[in-house]
This record gives sequence, C-alpha cells and structure tokens, in this order.
Amino acid sequence: MSNAELDDVDRSILRSLQSDATLSSATLSEMLSLTVTACWRRRKRLEELGFITGVRATLDRKKLELGVLAFVEVRFGDQSGQAPERFERAIQGHDEILSCHEITGSADYMLTVVARDLESYGQFIEKVVRRQPGVMSIQSSLALREVKASARLPV
Repeated sequence: MSNAELDDVDRSILRSLQSDATLSSATLSEMLSLTVTACWRRRKRLEELGFITGVRATLDRKKLELGVLAFVEVRFGDQSGQAPERFERAIQGHDEILSCHEITGSADYMLTVVARDLESYGQFIEKVVRRQPGVMSIQSSLALREVKASARLPV
C-alpha cells in the first residue's frame, strides 16, 4: 500500500496518533465516529504495512539538562573507501547523536548532536567524531534558539 492508497480515515488515524500515541482504540473510535473494532483493525493494518513503526515519548532536552544542540557537518577525504561505512556503524552507538544524514553539498554527513554544555560537546567531538578514520573536517553550528522542533510528518 502506498501513501496514495490511504483514505481519509487512515490519514485521520495517523494524524491523531502523531499528536498522542497513547490514544486507545476506544477514544480514537469516538473521535473518528468508527466502531472500536473497525478502528483497531485499521490501526493494526497501518502498523503491519509499516506506516506506524513504533511509539515513543517526546522528552524535553532542556529539562534533561541537554542545553547544547549542534548541527555538525562531517567531510571525508575519500568517500570511496570504507571510512564512510565504518563511520556510519560507529555512530550508531552514541545516544548524543540524534540523527545522521548523508547529504549533498560540501559535506558528506550532517549530524544533530546534543550535549549538556559546550565543554561536554567539545569532548564528544574530540573523542568520538574526530577520531573516526577518514574524517577530513568537521564544522559545527550551534543552535542559539529553537524556533520549531517536530517529528510530526504531514499526513
């Protein structure tokens, strides 16, 4: 099933669950004027088809004392070797890295990194990122203020 095959009810279920993943089938069915069974079946089908891949809580990084949010561009000297592949495997084990994207442009990868403060951020860059084989340069941009942060997808 592709995105084009989703009907309005499927899209409403997805939007509602993105807002509050803890909604029960009973509550969701009331919101959408469906029977509980029909709502449960649709939700289950959306999970089985991979539209819903998990359920998680959204945490406040500032309350967790993660005051630094950085966007890190990583460049490799040679993208054709095994260094980028090793880099991708190595970063998987570091919770400070929220996301990693292979990108176009002057950098090879863009990381989103959180840290308690500038000192711990600097230590992370030195001990983890800079030590990866093949890394030629690293450029960091620090977030001064968060204007919008969302993991919600337009449905």
